[in-house]
Amino acid sequence: MRLHLSAPASHKIRTSIKITGSKSESNRLLLLQALYPNIEISNISNSDDAQVMQQGLKISHGEVDIHHAGTAMRFLTAYFSSQEGKEVVLTGSQRMTERPIKVLVEALQSLGADISYVKNEGYPPIKIKGKTLERHKVSLPADISSQYISALLLTAPSLKNGLELELIGKITSVPYIKMTLALLSQAGIENSFEGNTIVVKPKTLVPEMKMVVESDWSSASYFYSIVALCEVGTEIILSSYKKDSLQGDSVLAGIYTQFGVETLFEGHEICLKKVKEIAKGSSVSLDLANAPDIAQTIAVTCFGLGMSCHLEGLHTLKIKETDRLEALKTELSKLGASIAVTNKSLTLKASREIRKDVAIDTYNDHRMAMAFAPLALKQDLFINDAEVVSKSYPDFWNDLKKLLFGIKES
Repeated sequence: MRLHLSAPASHKIRTSIKITGSKSESNRLLLLQALYPNIEISNISNSDDAQVMQQGLKISHGEVDIHHAGTAMRFLTAYFSSQEGKEVVLTGSQRMTERPIKVLVEALQSLGADISYVKNEGYPPIKIKGKTLERHKVSLPADISSQYISALLLTAPSLKNGLELELIGKITSVPYIKMTLALLSQAGIENSFEGNTIVVKPKTLVPEMKMVVESDWSSASYFYSIVALCEVGTEIILSSYKKDSLQGDSVLAGIYTQFGVETLFEGHEICLKKVKEIAKGSSVSLDLANAPDIAQTIAVTCFGLGMSCHLEGLHTLKIKETDRLEALKTELSKLGASIAVTNKSLTLKASREIRKDVAIDTYNDHRMAMAFAPLALKQDLFINDAEVVSKSYPDFWNDLKKLLFGIKES
């Protein structure tokens, strides 16, 4: 599906949007619920990734196809490894077979897991024969994707002796690790994180409880971008959010003050308000090691505002749904940007113009589609394979229509 996007008649938007539950929280809680059925979950994400996770957890034998869902691949690898009697082959899309899994597989194997590669060593598909894992000490490089770490931590309380995990080197994506541990704590599972060592105690049973998923801050990022690119006075109210969020992407509230956007917390809602214009040629420098998923949104916001930026801490973006750094470079260059990337950073020069009617390729990556959409406030553009947003935010295009963006298939 190719969409043509154009700006609303007025650039002073005022409306309210309800965003579905966080994909990150939902998938963590779904795994915990599989281990402890007494847990009830509300406000689960309606994303493809969460649906794939739910379907995968129901399978005991045979093939589990998680499509493009990287989180599900990591989490289910750990889950099935520890489930006595279950035997599955975990596979996914072509891109998924190119995304490394070796670090997690080796960590699980060191705990006693029975995992083998079906095709290429270090990559899915993988065959898993579930068994009781009795060893409880393992180490991982600290600068890898936090999903590897969270996969182990979420499975840990179901292991006979729990888990002691040592992280080697400088830890990245700390908020995602803390989110996992906080959810374990909410479920009554004892854990600690001191220095570079994380300990999770074993737990055989949890009491009946209801756990509520906060709405997704990554999804909120696109509305921050829209408000930043609109006129002073624009207000968008989003629900349901917490001031003390577990999600690393909640740093958006602080970051976007540099783009003239103020965040007001009112109950379970946030009001994003454009309070000042930003001078063209302004510059921003950010380390996004703890929130890499908002890098695309921020880069596009800066381009739309005629700002320059230098973004660091982006090394995990190379192994996402696509190589997000190269994808950003290619698509922003089409629009007239001067941009350079390395394996872990992005540098954008301030631009004077934005080319019109450019077609943005999305690379099977939901965030590419949604990050570029706000630029329609500046110039008409096309989004190729726009349906990819269903991976995390199926309602995205309908919600943009509520903001009166012009959206039609072409």
